[in-house]
Amino acid sequence: MARKPAAPADNASDGTRRIVSSEHLVSDKCPELSELEFGLIIASHAFGRWMIRCMAAAGVKDMTETEILVLHHVNHRGREKKLADICFVLNIEDTHVVSYALKKLANLDLVRGERRGKEVFWSATASGEALCERYRQVREACLMPGFSGAEEENLRIGDLARLLRTLSGRYDQGARAASSI
Repeated sequence: MARKPAAPADNASDGTRRIVSSEHLVSDKCPELSELEFGLIIASHAFGRWMIRCMAAAGVKDMTETEILVLHHVNHRGREKKLADICFVLNIEDTHVVSYALKKLANLDLVRGERRGKEVFWSATASGEALCERYRQVREACLMPGFSGAEEENLRIGDLARLLRTLSGRYDQGARAASSI
């Protein structure tokens, strides 16, 4: 089967070279998507490293990205949460991954589960709340100085957040379509 030649990585409309991880995936329809995907790859790895190191600085080493995300979400707004709701908000399909994280967090006395009928409702313990606060303090000290706090910067970040949520829906839809092929 003959391979279609990839769009050159240096054909950006402004003359700059495209930075992509897989030039053979660059599409004529939207070459910028490959640039975005590479940005997502390196940003997601950087964000994961950040969370793990921030949590270690806050006092707990060897937590996974998922455990950190689950802890912060369980602590979010001080409301109890069901496993299905945690998975839904964090967009994690495999409930076993979150269930395992909750068990590890419970063993560390950071969350507790309370069974009511068939459901377990999860909440942060006092230790979990305190750890989340220490994480916040490390975040403020180490990450936030890189941001100006200017309205324009905050608006751009908000726009990017909305774009990422929109793209997440498109990738989820694409994943469902790919599953049916």
